[in-house]
Amino acid sequence: MGAAGDVDGGGSVRHALTSRGNIVTRRLGCVRAHRRWSAATGHTSGRRHGTAGRTPLLAPSEKSTGTGSSEFVVTFREGRGVPGWVERNKQSPVPGLWPYGLDLLSGAGLPVKSVEVPDLSGLGRRLAGAIGARRPRGGAGTTALAWDETSAVPMYSGIPAYHHFSGVIWATDAVAAGERSAALDLAARTLPRFDGLWVLSRPQAEKVQQWLGAGSPPVHFLRFGVDADFYAAAPYPDEPHVVSVGGDRDRDPATLFEALRLVLAARPGTRVTVQSGTDLPVPDGVTVVPRLPHVEVRDLLASATVTAIATRHNLHASGMTVGLESLSTGRPVVACATPGMDDYFGEDRARLVPPADPAAMADEILGLLGDPAGAAAMGEAGAAVVRERYTTGTMCADLASILTGR
Repeated sequence: MGAAGDVDGGGSVRHALTSRGNIVTRRLGCVRAHRRWSAATGHTSGRRHGTAGRTPLLAPSEKSTGTGSSEFVVTFREGRGVPGWVERNKQSPVPGLWPYGLDLLSGAGLPVKSVEVPDLSGLGRRLAGAIGARRPRGGAGTTALAWDETSAVPMYSGIPAYHHFSGVIWATDAVAAGERSAALDLAARTLPRFDGLWVLSRPQAEKVQQWLGAGSPPVHFLRFGVDADFYAAAPYPDEPHVVSVGGDRDRDPATLFEALRLVLAARPGTRVTVQSGTDLPVPDGVTVVPRLPHVEVRDLLASATVTAIATRHNLHASGMTVGLESLSTGRPVVACATPGMDDYFGEDRARLVPPADPAAMADEILGLLGDPAGAAAMGEAGAAVVRERYTTGTMCADLASILTGR
């Protein structure tokens, strides 16, 4: 969530700011993003300082009918936007045209453009936290959205728009753990000014509302989705193969490795492949591979007969993405029953076990390995459910409803 350190929002810092300091702050978070927005949209505009309240959402009848000025600007962190995604696709195929498939908002009837916003520097975070985030002026009907809170603050400071929306993903666990940082503090000051927020796990919604307090914007549950065309359903393999992919901050390689050790003790010779960057000792019989391009992850998941995902307790449904990608290829999933995972992984297509319980995970993996027909049927059911409810297309349709109020 950024460099740790409390933000002094009191008079000592506030009185020390000069007009030059205000200009520096604006430039740190706004100027480059504003220029990129202007280049992407063809607009130029002045700026104004933060407003006392949010501009109401436009009614559906006031939105663009093809001749109006409504537009939706999707923001990504610097270096993680559409140009980099396109370049990666040239080197090795990636899912979707944009990260997270957000280009499909256009399929939901929204005129979308993309822009990258720079991260605020440490100085920028401190100054912005002391004086409050700046909201540049934009054309009526312009909506800016950020995938998560890490790009929401620079977006709000730097994108000229009247309406702002963002996802909240990582902050909920940091807040629940009692963490303090300049980035969290600045997000807590900025997000209440947005028109709406979304989360990818239902339990996150209550935590976000508690964090931001009374008067916070509506918090919506948005079902995540994957590119079901990229992760196409494949015939179920004959050779037993347990696969685990991923290494975000809430993965639990210790539990995973112990579960796999138990599986191999019961079924020696079973093929086991783990994609991870962990430095923990690897059990005998387990092959660990480094970070892989998307196309190789897809092929690895398609070679599995069961996918195992071990995670620590968290609120943002860690492991959800690779779990849905695995289901999309037609493979059953064994994952940890952390809050929100049951929104994605029902009993017809997955087995959820308590976190930090390697014996329970091993039992479910062994059960699926011992019943190939049943495992294949679960995978088939999972592939069908993904295509019905959890694609990037269905996610963008739901997101469009959040953005427009329809």
